[in-house]
Amino acid sequence: MRMLYIVAIIVALAVSLTTDAQETGSLHLMPWPASVKTTASSQPLVIQTSFSVGSGNASDPALRRAIEIFLNDLRRHTGSMPLNFSLSNDPGNAQLKVKSEHPSKPVQELGEDESYTLEVTSSGAELSAPTTLGVMRGLQTFLQLVEITPQGFAVPPVVIEDKPRFSWRGLMIDTGRHFMPVEVIKRNLDGMAAVKMNVFHWHLSENQGFRVESKRFPKLQEMGSDGLFYTQEQVRDVIAYAHDRGIRVIPEFDMPGHSTAWFVGYPDLASAPGPYTIERKWGVFDPAMDPTRESTYKFLDEFIGEMAKLFPDQFFHIGGDEVNGKQWDANPKIQQFMRAHSLKNNANLQAYFNTRVQKIVAKHGKTMEGWDEILRPDLPKSIVIQSWRGQQSLADAARQGYRGLLSSGYYLDLMGTAASHYTVDPFADGAANLSDEEKQRILGGEACMWAEYVSPENIDSRIWPRTAAIAERFWSQQDVNDVNSMYARMDRTSKWLDAYGLTHNTNYVPMLERITGGSDASGLRTLADVVEPVKGYAREHLAVSEPTSLTPLNRVIDAARPESATARQFGELVDKFLTGQIKAGMELQIRSMLISWRDNEVRIGASAQSSSLVQEVTPLSHDLSALGTAGLQALDYLDRGEKAPDTWKTEQLAVAQRAIQPRAQLLLMVAGPVQKLIQASAGEKPTDLPFSKNASD
Repeated sequence: MRMLYIVAIIVALAVSLTTDAQETGSLHLMPWPASVKTTASSQPLVIQTSFSVGSGNASDPALRRAIEIFLNDLRRHTGSMPLNFSLSNDPGNAQLKVKSEHPSKPVQELGEDESYTLEVTSSGAELSAPTTLGVMRGLQTFLQLVEITPQGFAVPPVVIEDKPRFSWRGLMIDTGRHFMPVEVIKRNLDGMAAVKMNVFHWHLSENQGFRVESKRFPKLQEMGSDGLFYTQEQVRDVIAYAHDRGIRVIPEFDMPGHSTAWFVGYPDLASAPGPYTIERKWGVFDPAMDPTRESTYKFLDEFIGEMAKLFPDQFFHIGGDEVNGKQWDANPKIQQFMRAHSLKNNANLQAYFNTRVQKIVAKHGKTMEGWDEILRPDLPKSIVIQSWRGQQSLADAARQGYRGLLSSGYYLDLMGTAASHYTVDPFADGAANLSDEEKQRILGGEACMWAEYVSPENIDSRIWPRTAAIAERFWSQQDVNDVNSMYARMDRTSKWLDAYGLTHNTNYVPMLERITGGSDASGLRTLADVVEPVKGYAREHLAVSEPTSLTPLNRVIDAARPESATARQFGELVDKFLTGQIKAGMELQIRSMLISWRDNEVRIGASAQSSSLVQEVTPLSHDLSALGTAGLQALDYLDRGEKAPDTWKTEQLAVAQRAIQPRAQLLLMVAGPVQKLIQASAGEKPTDLPFSKNASD
């Protein structure tokens, strides 16, 4: 009997086996929840045509709106527009029962509880959370669980207990350098909500444009925006749209530098006489506000007061970065002021300015936020520091008692890989040794989309899907760090985000077809699939002519994705092949890709004859063809068990070295894996092929 009892226990455990590991193969959740338990033997919850959500407290308008958005999103993901999905005040017969203990704040606040518990069985699902915000996060998880099955769209049985690691999980979009219409902002807010990000940092003023309507100072937008700005009505609309999705909106008006557009209409704010014009070039420029005039602070008092009423969030970002001080140095009155007030250098003068501005921001009921440069010990501990310089700067602020955010390592415009962002953690490196109390001051972080080289057409491809990896870093536990798992889930998330109207996938082929003049773009796509834009600030350094805000963004570099999934997958295949992890069909797959690249020069040739934009990348096409040939020859040597001749090896390694050099400001990302095949065929240990320095500076 005892043995039978033990066997029964073992069988029961096997039947109800649960897992709480990140590598749960059947789930594509991103960000990964704090706790996931699945039951392998249970049947899924099938989404019926009459699917309904029931909530006993659906009278809460924010909760009701969240459920309405969820039902609409469910229709998007299932293509089920005619279905009678509905919201019921009676949770009794609903397939999804939702319970929120109390409403969220009317104006969303930092640190509100976003935790939730989701339990799904074959008969129904229950979602409970302390706040409406938690419900919003849980509804997104439910959506991610929906998949097509033999029974129709369904959700697997699962128990999830979840909460974020950081309370501030943001995305900054720069609309100052290139203006982004409201529809671009809204679809990216949908993407943010889908991966549980909760702060939209709206960069609204720059040397190249002032983007918000001011009724008090109308010449800001009338003269400083080229007519491209958001009306106050549009701003309120975006804020309401974000609020419905659990996202706070924080404005940034950069001061005292990055402010040329202010001076076009109000030159008396500047530290040197006007007139001023909107800046068309990129970089750090001399114009800066005059910190010594009382009229400057009177202007800012009225302006900040107006914007504080427009933007309800507690935080108000003043920028504060990259002031070169040249106008201050050249102005005798400013120099006299500095001497009279014992301000020894420009850093002290800016600190004086920041102190005055902080008092204005506080007067209007807001908390000041700024980039690293504003950090000075004489500012109140309430301010928030956004670090673009790294974890050490973030840690220094925390040790001095200041709250902070990390953006270093999350600059999307630098074209890093998802893995390069994913492996950056706010608590790593310089911040690793902070005390528990000091770590509490690190609120989270923000991905940053600076807009020198983005347009409404390609901005989504620069934000997504890599931002999903950053969102996971901010939400999930620090030990959720398996890069392979991240990529597998991110690839699925990328397609899943298409339902929200994001264009990171859908605009790719149309942009390539335009480049070819409407002719067959398959050859150009084969090439574009394996290139990436140069990294860091190399695009500007490698430009044939100086880029400006008026430069068309219509080249292959503007269509190419920041990270080539094809090249990454090819590299993984080659690594597994060379380390003996050979699976059926693997070599055939490698050969097929190499043959396609070898023969692609013929396909792209016709387009090149009629398009200067294709002609620009024909040297890359030639290199890709040579790589395909070299890789196939290397496989032939390996298949015959014959060591490749030294002369051949030397010639082909030179091909790989040439191919890795930037051309048309693009990098051919399959050169490295092909080099490994060449080395292996010559009996050498394969090594990684580094990019040249000018490809990443």
